[in-house]
Amino acid sequence: MATQFEDSYHRKFYYLRLSITDVCNFRCTYCLPDGYKPTHKNSGFLSVDELRRVVSAFAHCGTSKVRITGGEPTLRKDFTDILSMIAEQDGIEKIAMTTNGYRLEKNAQAWRDAGLTNINVSVDSLDPRMFHQITGENKFDLVMRGIDAAFDAGFEQVKVNAVLLKDLNSGELPAFLNWIKDKPIQLRFIELMQTGEMDSLFERHHVSGVSIRNHLIANGWLMKVRGKSDGPAEVFCHPDYKGEIGLIMPYKKDFCDSCNRLRVSALGKLHMCLFGDYGVDLRDLLQDDAQEDALVARIQGQLADKKQSHFLDQGHTGMTPHLASIGG
Repeated sequence: MATQFEDSYHRKFYYLRLSITDVCNFRCTYCLPDGYKPTHKNSGFLSVDELRRVVSAFAHCGTSKVRITGGEPTLRKDFTDILSMIAEQDGIEKIAMTTNGYRLEKNAQAWRDAGLTNINVSVDSLDPRMFHQITGENKFDLVMRGIDAAFDAGFEQVKVNAVLLKDLNSGELPAFLNWIKDKPIQLRFIELMQTGEMDSLFERHHVSGVSIRNHLIANGWLMKVRGKSDGPAEVFCHPDYKGEIGLIMPYKKDFCDSCNRLRVSALGKLHMCLFGDYGVDLRDLLQDDAQEDALVARIQGQLADKKQSHFLDQGHTGMTPHLASIGG
């Protein structure tokens, strides 16, 4: 194995978030309220071979988990081929995806057979009308059937992401808790994050995850120990519940201390942080296998400049226009 990717704050990077498209077919209020609009004119998204070279370089430097993101990653016709390719890489132990669930019902078994180990499905409301209002799509029943299909395909746990929005879904905590009482779902409440295009929405709808955290602790929920390749969620379990609760609170002071993930966009740019000020082009080094040493060196060189924090709590939002642009 090549040298483990590590930054100047001695954080090691076991986790790659790999975007394969920025196209999405939903119109979520907090991400793409006006729908997807192409913002680039180039040779297209990374090919399967280019993606393989990215994953291989990261795997050789200690990365054990790859999360496939978008946009909506399953809109790629070669999505199953991408899963199979990643599963063939030595050292990759977890292959996760984040999806809106649109194609999950029909494909859960095929994706599991191809090597997918973990699924996150975005479900921002358990009320079909509110789900439609937030996502712009009347697909609640389809997504719910997709989650059932994932369990039928053999996934032991499904993670469900819900972005908290004041005056929209923020009153649904009791309904969500009731939903996971007898289901092995890790329900992840994600605090709304301010991006470049969402200032007014953030001001109207931001709600802190701390209030939910306090409610959980007061009602007997206990925090679990975090694994080395886990994401940033604080995960809580309860003896009376099959499900778990995860809280992602990016405005918490020490949120970045345990950062263990890097991002590569669908156009081949390395991003140190979701809220960074720039991306570093890797694509010129993804054209043949012989360039892997140079690719590793470029990534490691950039890690020297990775900042200690995203500084969201100080009002810094970086260059990210919306979460779909580099995979959330």
